[in-house]
Amino acid sequence: MAELDRVRQWAVALIALHLDSSWSFAFDAAKTRAGLCNYTHHRITVSRHLAARFDDDEIHQVLLHEVAHAMAGSRAAHGPRWRAVASELGYVGTRLHDGAIASELAPWVGACVGGHLHYRYRRPTRVLACGKCSRNFDSAHVIRWERRTLPS
Repeated sequence: MAELDRVRQWAVALIALHLDSSWSFAFDAAKTRAGLCNYTHHRITVSRHLAARFDDDEIHQVLLHEVAHAMAGSRAAHGPRWRAVASELGYVGTRLHDGAIASELAPWVGACVGGHLHYRYRRPTRVLACGKCSRNFDSAHVIRWERRTLPS
């Protein structure tokens, strides 16, 4: 588990080392993505929820990922230019974060007949079937949603 003060120090140091003074760092409230590079506001953000769950190496990789985006530019996406910059910085992770989400914060929890749990942050507006039980929509595997009360 990474300590948020330490994450902030790493982020500020990486920004000072690789970017100009117009860039800043902040934590955000994202629950399904680890980091974000905002080109408009010249700000790199990291999810405070996920940063608290990740170990130091994982969160350092998230920071490198986002700094590489800032350095490569908005048009680079995850293409060759971004990959080259990311590699040069020492980024070794996968192209996109595919780790855990902050599922304990999701107000909607669904379950299929197979017992698989699904989490949503917005009220599901259409009928969904479990993709783990069947590759195609199958009404036998419809997810039953419940809204749960979250602690404040």
